[in-house]
Amino acid sequence: MVSWFRRKKPDAPANPVDSPSLDTPVPAPSDLPIDAPVVHADVPVSDGSSDTDVLVGADAARAEVDLAVDSDTAAPAAAGKPGWRERLRGSGFARSLGGLFSRNPKLDEDLIDEIETALLTADVGVTATTQLLEGLRQRMKRREFTDARALLAALRNELIAMLAPVAQPLVIDAHAKPFVVLTVGVNGVGKTTTIGKLARRFRDENRSLMLAAGDTFRAAAVAQLQAWGERNGVPVISQGQNADAASVAFDALQAAKSRGFEVLIADTAGRLHTQQGLMAELGKIKRVLARLDPAAPHEVLMVIDGTTGQNALSQLRQFHAAVGVTGLVVTKLDGTAKGGVVFALAREFGIPIRYAGIGERPEDLRVFDAEAFVDALLPESLGGA
Repeated sequence: MVSWFRRKKPDAPANPVDSPSLDTPVPAPSDLPIDAPVVHADVPVSDGSSDTDVLVGADAARAEVDLAVDSDTAAPAAAGKPGWRERLRGSGFARSLGGLFSRNPKLDEDLIDEIETALLTADVGVTATTQLLEGLRQRMKRREFTDARALLAALRNELIAMLAPVAQPLVIDAHAKPFVVLTVGVNGVGKTTTIGKLARRFRDENRSLMLAAGDTFRAAAVAQLQAWGERNGVPVISQGQNADAASVAFDALQAAKSRGFEVLIADTAGRLHTQQGLMAELGKIKRVLARLDPAAPHEVLMVIDGTTGQNALSQLRQFHAAVGVTGLVVTKLDGTAKGGVVFALAREFGIPIRYAGIGERPEDLRVFDAEAFVDALLPESLGGA
């Protein structure tokens, strides 16, 4: 009976794709001509899916990309601070703290306690909340605040000061060709979609780039990235589902080098931070890339779901230990996200926050702006939340 549920081993492919072993020499550069089209090697699917299932999955992936790019019902957010306010005003942080100040509360210790509760409820975390309120309490005892409005202004300044050091845009090193961005994160945070939006941004900046479909585990992930590539006119290197992710990254870096691309963005399969074997696989990808370019990857970009809450801290801690995260993208801030986890991440790790996702469309992946973010969560006007 148990044997009914055992996964059937796939038939060996006619021309198997060899993963670069850590114990073998680096293979010679590919013989693929510089102007040749990207070839997607077919790798058998080992999860029992039929061809029809794969096609349906691919169609769904392309439909998802079409929705993000062409949706008439989801217009891009307005430019500047108004766009941030429009998308984040429904967050838990904005509702709790904005509502607290909008009723023009009395300036006393009870107000500080209410602010503390609101910050903790909004996922700011104990450490960051304690740091924020310690100074405010001391200043209130020294009677530096005349009313709640003055306290609000001081709280806003403290919040901005906490985020300002990590509000660092991603800078592409022109001397690194290609500049390699390795994207990582847990399942379902939006890595592949974020890559598609980044590709759109880089293309708009007239940068030449290539994508590597390294999420070879999730059904239709390769098709989804290929759809983003087609939309943006960007080549995608892939080997199909269940291929070795390190091999895909290696081939992509070889191709990008030979063709002189400025940027290579490599996708990876989502994995839980508690899965040590899969976390070790990320380390393998990083080491394989370094065989072709000792400085690669130049950016390890971790995508974090803004709705995750305090669990994002343990996720980042494990990924940072495994591959050395150098930048963050916080997504889904326009939905039910409380928003406070951004402060907790900044306080504990100090890792640059490169981008924030405040909507579905490519234009809604914004360069992180500390002042605009705080202004959206806690406007200057007491009644503006």
